[in-house]
Amino acid sequence: MKKMLLIVALAMFSFANAQKGSVLVMGSVTYQSQKTSYAAGDNKQNFFSFSPKVGYQFHENWTAGIEGSVGTLKNEDGNRLLQKSNNFTLGGFVRYTKPLNETFSFYTDLGLGFQNRKDSSESQVGIVTTNKADGIYVGVTPAIFINVSKGFGLNFNIGSLGYNTLKFDNGGSDSKTFNFSLGQAFSVGISKNF
Repeated sequence: MKKMLLIVALAMFSFANAQKGSVLVMGSVTYQSQKTSYAAGDNKQNFFSFSPKVGYQFHENWTAGIEGSVGTLKNEDGNRLLQKSNNFTLGGFVRYTKPLNETFSFYTDLGLGFQNRKDSSESQVGIVTTNKADGIYVGVTPAIFINVSKGFGLNFNIGSLGYNTLKFDNGGSDSKTFNFSLGQAFSVGISKNF
């Protein structure tokens, strides 16, 4: 009887971090900086992105919500701007979660949405060109959730599977990208269920 009560208590605790009817808030921040020195001067490259998600858990294992991301990449040579790229995405996601025990859960996110990009670059003679593009993205991301305390936890993934399209306004070359990075990338995020 004691074993049965212990099993029931552990099962109830494992679902306490993500109960039906709860709201999921999560996100990640990325910052990268690189400086390369040459005889003629320094080349600096900076990248920043912020990617929030908000979802509603409508079933013990299923969550649906909205996701977005804002990012910027700057590449400078001395005091001269060589390239700047601003990225924006907005879409929806569906998550399937499988609790493994009271601490660990496995989940997979399927995201789909709109993306926008604006690129500015300067040539060697000082001519500045600007390109704008719109497109869509689809991505599947498997991950592990570690429950740290009362629904607050860390999310770890080791890559994703994705497809992106970008169509440029001024007749630039359109792009279609298929991305398979399982085992080649690693990211950490923070989430909280309310």
